[in-house]
Amino acid sequence: MFKSVFAKYISAFMFIILLSFTVIIVVIASIIASYSEQAKTDIMETAARSSAIFLEGKFESDDAPELAVLVNNEAEDIRAMLSVVSSNSDDVTVLITDNGGRILLEAGRDRAEISEGFTIPKPLMDEVNNGSEIFEKASNYSIFSQTQAVYAVPVYNSNNSVCGTVFVCASSMMLTQLLEVIIKAVVVSILWVLLAALIAVYFISDRVISPLKDISHAAKKFASGKFDTRVTVRGSDEVSELAIAFNNMAESLDNYDTMRNTFMSNVSHDLRSPMTSISGFVDGILDGVIPPEKHEYYLQIVSTEIKRLSRLVASLLDLSRIQAGERKFTMSPFDICEVAREILISFEQKINNKRLEVEFNCDDDRMIVLADRDAIYQILYNLCDNAVKFAREGGILSLSVEKLKGRKVLVSVYNEGQGISEADIPYVFERFYKSDKSRGLNKSGVGLGLFISKTIIEAHEEKIWVESDFGEDCCFHFTLSCE
Repeated sequence: MFKSVFAKYISAFMFIILLSFTVIIVVIASIIASYSEQAKTDIMETAARSSAIFLEGKFESDDAPELAVLVNNEAEDIRAMLSVVSSNSDDVTVLITDNGGRILLEAGRDRAEISEGFTIPKPLMDEVNNGSEIFEKASNYSIFSQTQAVYAVPVYNSNNSVCGTVFVCASSMMLTQLLEVIIKAVVVSILWVLLAALIAVYFISDRVISPLKDISHAAKKFASGKFDTRVTVRGSDEVSELAIAFNNMAESLDNYDTMRNTFMSNVSHDLRSPMTSISGFVDGILDGVIPPEKHEYYLQIVSTEIKRLSRLVASLLDLSRIQAGERKFTMSPFDICEVAREILISFEQKINNKRLEVEFNCDDDRMIVLADRDAIYQILYNLCDNAVKFAREGGILSLSVEKLKGRKVLVSVYNEGQGISEADIPYVFERFYKSDKSRGLNKSGVGLGLFISKTIIEAHEEKIWVESDFGEDCCFHFTLSCE
């Protein structure tokens, strides 16, 4: 029913406001009714007893044998007294009756409704004549047009015998009217509060909904492959935090998409180039275009290109296994210094070709670490391969293994060369990322080596990072745990 956030806000606010005011009305009405009823009862009781005491005092100063005679003799004084008593409340009517219930005198608001010669019902009179005071919340006895509360007090003559009764009657109309006024006032207040709430909810929800709509719109664009959309950040609340997180996600997706496209381009190039070379040289040999004395030379090129393809396929398979969580690491103790020496020796020809000055340093002859030997060999080989590849001719290549506090070992691979720019450093460990966009220096890589290295190091719960002075040098570091 309520699909939009605005409609849900409005319905929730209206429900809470209506419920709150309903509770307020019920509580106020209950308190007022209880208080008014008690106050009215006290007024009626006081009026009835005061009137009875006044009449009993008149018996002492008058020789009247009956109440009817007393009322007739002292009518003016009694009527004045009743007027004073009934004036304490606007809706009070006072009746004076004899023992038989015949009304002798009346005063108050509803006295005009009393028919001449009307008598109070006998059951009520019998109870009062026995000397009991009576209070009834809702009585009529066909005296008045509306139901009234009645308080009856017997009147005693000079012989201490019941000779009549004082009835004080009060309608509930005043209380009803008061409650109606209160309810009307509360209803008007509800309408004003609802209007104010509607306006407030509109502005509040607009502040919340508008960024959400922007995010929803941007998400739909992402679904269609457009990753350059960003949402506007407003304020510093939870919604703005969501917008910031969304923009960060968009930035990551955009970078990932760019790197994916670059990766596809690189892989296509790296597959097409060697395949073209291999096909051309093999066809040349088969067709006799290449003379026999040149076969060995070109077959050597074909072998190199095949190895290049093998490395590419191995990297892709390794990436696939890592992403699928299928690559498992076997932790075992081994000498990291020995591994470092083996790798340096394997690069002897490349090092000599570039006339690099090699520096090797291990704090001890043997430094035993606990890790997956093959995985660490892969990382160190990749770092050394990059260091040799990007080192400037005649520069320094350094490989060091140092002891750290907390049973840790720091492995560092340093080279003098172009280095990595400050803008590229945050992305060097991302998959498919290559800082050499022109592919002029790195023709054999596809931007997976450092990503795989970082994944392996993190699986060992260790750290890997890079430091570089662009145009001068570069150094990769990673840590390992001692046995």
